[in-house]
Amino acid sequence: MKRIGIIGAGRFGSELAESLAERGAEILMIDKNHDLIQEFSQYVTKAVEGDATNMRTLEDAGFQDCDVIVVAIGSNLEGSVMATVNCKELKVKNVVAKANSDMHGKILYRVGADVVVYPNRDRAQRLAHTLLSRRSIDLFEISDGFNIAEIDVPESLHNKSLAEMQVRNKFGITVLCVRRMSKDPTAPRIVIIPEADQIIQPDDKLLVFGTDKQLDTLTHE
Repeated sequence: MKRIGIIGAGRFGSELAESLAERGAEILMIDKNHDLIQEFSQYVTKAVEGDATNMRTLEDAGFQDCDVIVVAIGSNLEGSVMATVNCKELKVKNVVAKANSDMHGKILYRVGADVVVYPNRDRAQRLAHTLLSRRSIDLFEISDGFNIAEIDVPESLHNKSLAEMQVRNKFGITVLCVRRMSKDPTAPRIVIIPEADQIIQPDDKLLVFGTDKQLDTLTHE
């Protein structure tokens, strides 16, 4: 089971914590508000009263051991940016940050956020489902139930062409593009618009379109 950290126990962070708790996730939560932390201590694995803009506080709480951290601070732009920076300094692989505007989101991406979510677009329950799924967390909901997501190639489909994979026929999924590692490991991935005979390599990333159910079926293949 993934260990998920949540920074901020406001409305979005609280809804996310509740959704994750219902699914039995291990949750580490931090907020400066004593009353909120007391309230959520019964739902989450560990609730800590503290300031996430302080690196030492996050370390002492154990956030460096999280698989994913969601920075759910919204109204305090400086606080959300500092918390995001701290999470990346702790070498957390996946940091999801909440933004209240496109500009806020751009800043969060600039300081290292792996995924940025917008409360008016990304519901907490859907994010909880995504965090606990086996697919990549890099997902964008374009309408209710339909998503564009970047996923790892399922093991059963390694080294097969798109024609052999029959992704469209078997899963109803459309492969929009393939992102492939460059020969220079420091360079960005190469974007490929695949033909039917394109061989998909194990370390490729697939940008795909489909419903929640279709994506879950493919990633559990």
